[in-house]
Amino acid sequence: MSRRYKFDRLEFAGSLGDLGTLLPLAIGMILINNLNPSGLFLSIGLYYIISGCYFGVPVPVQPMKVIGAYAIATAMNPSQIMASGALMCIVLFIVGLTNIATIMGRYTPKSVVRGVQLSTGILLVAEGVRFMIGTSKFQILSKAAEPYLNMQAIGPVPIGILIGTIGGLLTLLLLENKRLPAGLFVVFGGILFGIVLGTHHNLDKLRLAIHLPNVLPFGFPSGADFTFALFALVLPQIPMTMGNAVIAYSDLSKEYFGKDSKRVTYRGSCISMAFANLISFFLGGMPLCHGAGGLAAHYRFGARTAGSNLIIGLIFLTLAVFLGTQVLSVANLLPMSILGVLLLFAGSQLALTIVDMNERKDLFVAFVMLGITLATNLAVGFIIGFCLAYCLKSERLNV
Repeated sequence: MSRRYKFDRLEFAGSLGDLGTLLPLAIGMILINNLNPSGLFLSIGLYYIISGCYFGVPVPVQPMKVIGAYAIATAMNPSQIMASGALMCIVLFIVGLTNIATIMGRYTPKSVVRGVQLSTGILLVAEGVRFMIGTSKFQILSKAAEPYLNMQAIGPVPIGILIGTIGGLLTLLLLENKRLPAGLFVVFGGILFGIVLGTHHNLDKLRLAIHLPNVLPFGFPSGADFTFALFALVLPQIPMTMGNAVIAYSDLSKEYFGKDSKRVTYRGSCISMAFANLISFFLGGMPLCHGAGGLAAHYRFGARTAGSNLIIGLIFLTLAVFLGTQVLSVANLLPMSILGVLLLFAGSQLALTIVDMNERKDLFVAFVMLGITLATNLAVGFIIGFCLAYCLKSERLNV
């Protein structure tokens, strides 16, 4: 890699690649769980910039999906979510500082890492398709496939399917185009579509000003909040975080960036996420992590240096500081189906990492993990896949 930071159109396009994962959960937790929009966007922006400067390569910033999905599904209150972030911060600091993460990574078979990447990739592809056809949880709760567009269909064809199909074809056409990067074209094309046909919800209330964040905007969580968060959110999240956001993410970063990714270690990833959740806790944001899927998204759409982190980080910071609580009015200009296109291509990029596996036993482990993940969740798939991989080391067992 010639330079640590580049700020060209490819880095810009790559910086937008993971919005499909980030925005839906962020918007859902703001609307349903009443999280603070400015604090949430500010914490994301700060983490993008800090992690990019430290690691020196593209670094994804994602919501912790188990916590986010369950919090939205049960309309959890902000204090319980803040408590989960604080507890994850403590857990990740302990795991990182005691080097438990390094030991886990060293003894995790490659087939399990690829199984995590395959499973995460397929989940992202499936969620992308749901965004296009209007069946994601957020769209069901909103009772509309495109909640912020005035038009829901053109004749018998749902508008989301039409936008998603056009966006997908344009992405395929431009995916290797360096003069007109697919990520930029699709995202800004989607925003233009939102400007022309959008409901413009609360856009008339936008006022540029300086909005400074509140520290602990919801107060300090109670003991009951911490107890509830530990059992309902944190314990289910830990295996998924270790499998996808530490081991699979760190290995994929090494695969993409080689020696430039020397700081992206299992230990470094844990401590990095601990700091992220500390920031998020004090600003009233959502629990944050890295993730192999997010990295695949940034990379597929053009990110090759930490410049992409500074670009997207400054976008989030600018929106948070100058728009405050009205930041959602701008975010809602992007159609859900465009987020679906980003997810679909990010997921397919991640799932294709299994192409370097040739052994039947390794492929068996990866596909069993995929099946278990689809039937239950990634945390269960990771644990069972880990045990299965070691069982299959025996010559007595064949597949």
